[in-house]
Amino acid sequence: MDICLLSTKMALLLLNKKNDFSKILPNYAKYKMSSKLIFFVLEALFLNILFVIICEEMSDSMSLRAGIVGLPNVGKSTLFNAITKQNILAANYPFATIEPNVGVVVVPDERLNYLNELYKPERLIPTTFEFTDIAGLVKGASNGEGLGNKFLSHIREVDAIVEVVRCFEDSNIIHVEGAVDPIRDIEIINVELMLADIEVIDNRLGRIGKKAALSRDKEAAKEAELLTRIKESLLQNIPVRRMEFDEEEQKIIKPFNLLTSKPMIYMANINEEDLLNEENTYVEAVRGYAEAENSEVITVCAKIESELGELEEEERKDFLKDLGIEESGLDQLIRATYSLLGLATYFTVGSDEVKAWTFKKGMKAPQCAGIIHTDFERGFIRAEVMSYEDLKANGSELKVKEAGKMRLEGKEYVMQDGDICHFRFNV
Repeated sequence: MDICLLSTKMALLLLNKKNDFSKILPNYAKYKMSSKLIFFVLEALFLNILFVIICEEMSDSMSLRAGIVGLPNVGKSTLFNAITKQNILAANYPFATIEPNVGVVVVPDERLNYLNELYKPERLIPTTFEFTDIAGLVKGASNGEGLGNKFLSHIREVDAIVEVVRCFEDSNIIHVEGAVDPIRDIEIINVELMLADIEVIDNRLGRIGKKAALSRDKEAAKEAELLTRIKESLLQNIPVRRMEFDEEEQKIIKPFNLLTSKPMIYMANINEEDLLNEENTYVEAVRGYAEAENSEVITVCAKIESELGELEEEERKDFLKDLGIEESGLDQLIRATYSLLGLATYFTVGSDEVKAWTFKKGMKAPQCAGIIHTDFERGFIRAEVMSYEDLKANGSELKVKEAGKMRLEGKEYVMQDGDICHFRFNV
């Protein structure tokens, strides 16, 4: 339906199909505005509302982000600067980052280089990912210490956590706890997250506990039992992400957005001298801790990464080669975070544009088509699909077809990383 027509109908409905504007605009007579002008204003208002709704629907299709957290002065903001090449405040004192800074980064993907050479498109568009730099916290954040409340509210909005841990000595950079101890630092943050989750659970149990005990409400009883079980595990220093839940239980806890349910990557920030040294005892301690909870550790020198961020692509490659490193720590972080959230990439190709699209593993073809436009999903017919590996092995789309590797897939097809698609639809 035409948006202008829809907004007009909505306006007429609001006015009860009468031009009695005084009912909804008390000052209408005072300002002596004509009915035609008032109607124009209302129509513009509804157009704006509809535009916002449409934009939100399109932007929410794949709006995942990771939050970078850590105690003050562990190199968190320096790392974020390097990731996004933005010059946010990076000062040598606690709480230099008060408001979260959001940066969009390109997900490194060598496959795009080959597709660019093959199709020579007018536009080459990589897929992107969001990182948020969140204010540092201190012990007692769950009770409002430091910037605790701000920290906890901001971290609830992210889908994964990258915890930066200081694994280097430097007398010129103060440590908020007085000395370098990565395990202590990790546990400070993790304990604060657990305490915040316990508070959320206690508040909920306070509201439904009596209802579950006194009534025969099976849903309330099941929720209370589940939350009690989670609380007991948290009190034993077990985060929610290490617990196992069935599908129904996952639906119950999802609205609570518990902080310790979020997947975690530990980022060990080292100095330049330790880049090629695998005997850093601090890093080894972090790896041991992460292994126990099935989390990943990425080693990075934030200072080096910051310098790399100032260089052009070819200069970066030469710099890394001189350092004896194949891939920067930040590229490793982006890939690891992308994988941690269960994300993958498919491509659309042509002479006008080659573009990478992010989707969640397990999504079917119509859902992936809907990432491009909702009409693609609504009117989905089929998808013409070839894998990147088949295209590279055969050298062209024509040869892929001749080799019988071009496939027609229907609504139940589960998309795979590296699929190259052309969606057929009819609305």
